[in-house]
Amino acid sequence: MDTVTPCENTHGIPANRSFTRVSDCWPRTHGPQWTRKRLDSAETMAGMTMWTITPAPIDDIDVTLVMRDYMVEIASRYYGRPVTDDELEASLAVAPLTGLEPPTGVFLLARNNGKIAGCVGVRVVTPGLAELTKMFVQPHSRREGGGSQLLAAAEDAARALGATTIRLDTRSDLTEARAMYARHGYTETPPHNADQYAEHWFRKSLI
Repeated sequence: MDTVTPCENTHGIPANRSFTRVSDCWPRTHGPQWTRKRLDSAETMAGMTMWTITPAPIDDIDVTLVMRDYMVEIASRYYGRPVTDDELEASLAVAPLTGLEPPTGVFLLARNNGKIAGCVGVRVVTPGLAELTKMFVQPHSRREGGGSQLLAAAEDAARALGATTIRLDTRSDLTEARAMYARHGYTETPPHNADQYAEHWFRKSLI
């Protein structure tokens, strides 16, 4: 079962409310740092896993490093083999982080017990509509709830940017991602762009 640490009542949450899901204790404003903790029976035996999700400037060295890891994985899966250095650099060049800084967006870094564990970006497309991009969890931190927490953090960031709807696109081979989006209420829609790597399009209401 998901659980949370006691949280200060600074986000309009009733003081006498009990929490059974991490989302219950998740601030609905774009604060300086958001923290979630997931604890299950296996982790109780091995020790506590603490996830922190924080905004980061797109020129931060940690952003550069996690984006390279992200691109190595998705490009290698696309080619069906390890990506070459030239292919990696070309892929990074066509996947800029444009718009993922205030006031038009945000880039979030996830850490698992202090170690960089993933990322996600959100940008405003039009008033009321945000786009999710660069969603990634490092292999060493998968199956620990981080993907769901990153997705929830991205949705909260989109709300803070004034969005009432969020959309995304993904590829056919990224089956795990498509399954996660469906589990979290995203509905597949007709294409909303002509990106050469987009094969599935999803949308979700944030209200």
